[in-house]
Amino acid sequence: MQFYISLVVILIVLIWLLVLTYYLRRITSSYALFTQGVHKKTLEEVLTRMLSGLQVAKKDIAELTKRCATIEKDGEYHIQKIGLLRFNPFKDTGGDQSFVLSMIDAHDTGVVVTALYSRSGTRWYAKKIKNGKGVDHELSEEEKKSLKHAKEIKE
Repeated sequence: MQFYISLVVILIVLIWLLVLTYYLRRITSSYALFTQGVHKKTLEEVLTRMLSGLQVAKKDIAELTKRCATIEKDGEYHIQKIGLLRFNPFKDTGGDQSFVLSMIDAHDTGVVVTALYSRSGTRWYAKKIKNGKGVDHELSEEEKKSLKHAKEIKE
């Protein structure tokens, strides 16, 4: 009976040693991974270097976030919405050869270019747009349709 008790104790100690060996190997491999490529440095030195690198990365990310916000803010003033409408303003010419081109930014500010084609030539007109309305001149129905089309494309 005493033999069986001794055998059970030896098995328990053996299992315990196997578990400890497993965890020791995991720790050793983690340590080797952290200190890979570093000669004669302690884990503390490696971790300190990593933490300082992390601080630099955090500063870089904060700077990039700020720059992205600036770019997004500036991007609101670039042409973002474009509307094109072809039409026939005169009954004596064939086809929709005249057109209105609307180019506006995120704040619906920009320009409307109108080209009226006739047999005698093409006439060009440009009008400033601010907040979706003509600044100096009233917009024609075609120009309003072109602006509406430009707003619908982006939204």
